[in-house]
Amino acid sequence: MLRLSRKTMLALEAVLDVAYNARPDPVQSKDITARQGIPQRYLEQVMQQLVHHGILKGVRGPRGGYTLARERRRITVGDVVRIVDRLDAEADSEPVSQAELGDKVVAPLWSETRDAILTRLDEVTMEDLCRRARKLGIVKGARVAPDFNI
Repeated sequence: MLRLSRKTMLALEAVLDVAYNARPDPVQSKDITARQGIPQRYLEQVMQQLVHHGILKGVRGPRGGYTLARERRRITVGDVVRIVDRLDAEADSEPVSQAELGDKVVAPLWSETRDAILTRLDEVTMEDLCRRARKLGIVKGARVAPDFNI
């Protein structure tokens, strides 16, 4: 069924983390990995793509990290999802179906459904998500306590 891929979730968490925590200093990727539990090397790949596509800006230097490339209210969830979808589509070059029914009936239905979902995601901004986080009492810069249980 329709599902939220791990890569899409990581990208959304990373952008939201930057949106929520990047004032006034940039957010360092090591802090994002600590808060979100994202492996560092995997996060860097996603962050580079988000910088490349104009969602984030990379700031160099000892106090460097990432900031939003645009205002929070100008970045939608749909923007981030489309970037990850493009990356996944480039990696997966095989056609979804070889059959005429799949190609002409099922694939268009799936595409229409995906477009409807993206339309809804375009209505939700990083500002909206930051507001939700504040309402839920999520502390800015809060780190997840490491769990050493085996």
